[in-house]
Amino acid sequence: MDKKILLVVDGSIHSTHAVTYAVRMSSVVQDLTYMLFYVQPTISQFLLDEAETDLKVRAELKRVIRKNAEFARDVLEKHKTRMVDMGIAEQRIETATQQKVMGICKDILDCAQQGLYDAILVGQRGLSRIQKAIMGSTTAKLVEHSRVIPVWVVDGDVTSMKVMLTVDGSEASLRAVDHLCFMLGGNEKIKVALFHVMPTLRDYCVINFDEKESDVRQVIAQGAKRCIDHFYAYAQHRFEEAGLQDNQIELKVIKRAMEVGKAILDQARKGNYGTVVIGRRGAGKAFFMGSVSRYVLNKISGRALWVVS
Repeated sequence: MDKKILLVVDGSIHSTHAVTYAVRMSSVVQDLTYMLFYVQPTISQFLLDEAETDLKVRAELKRVIRKNAEFARDVLEKHKTRMVDMGIAEQRIETATQQKVMGICKDILDCAQQGLYDAILVGQRGLSRIQKAIMGSTTAKLVEHSRVIPVWVVDGDVTSMKVMLTVDGSEASLRAVDHLCFMLGGNEKIKVALFHVMPTLRDYCVINFDEKESDVRQVIAQGAKRCIDHFYAYAQHRFEEAGLQDNQIELKVIKRAMEVGKAILDQARKGNYGTVVIGRRGAGKAFFMGSVSRYVLNKISGRALWVVS
């Protein structure tokens, strides 16, 4: 079965990295097809209003529209040519462009939903924290508002094809397993690491318990172990259905010694994982909820992040 990727591009180096990653993933994900999608820049509302009554302005408006369309076609052709040169069959690549209608993020999501794409792939822009706070980030908005379709975010030139799936026993983690199985199913060579951070007492209660409260800690530890054991049993079943064998799956469990987001990034660096898969929201404060996925999204570097809602 073909896997359909909506590959959002522009003329930036970030899109070049995203396109390169998309091509490299064809060695890991079987039967990939691509739609290169470009949303054209906003046209000044003043120009639109004046064009209704002024013939010269109307002519200028047509020139701007034509210029934007030509630039879009050039960008799309450049990326398509690069993909073909890297070994992707031309018939597996489509291109599309449109003027911005509802906003870049909304237009991308509408295109993805209407086309029934399996993932949205976009390059991460190198914005500072202040810039993101002031004007926001298209990438962050896509992650926040894509309720059904997973978003793949590429930051930099990703060369490692190793995959790490972060799990916490939540429904979002289950969906992340399903998405990974669909994408990687049938690949006999890929190896996947499941990474779990054990919760602590402070993840459940703000009271500062002392070391004598061992009973509470033991209950939490036992409950967390049962949860991840049940989760892993489900994951193993899904991996088997997808054609992934036991020797292709590795479970890594660590005790929490730092913030969960930091632990994920630290493990990704240590293991040289090029792709990190995470549920957008998790089961509780300590787990992979929105704040953790946002932290990883903002801090990840030189890797790709698959965010599954």
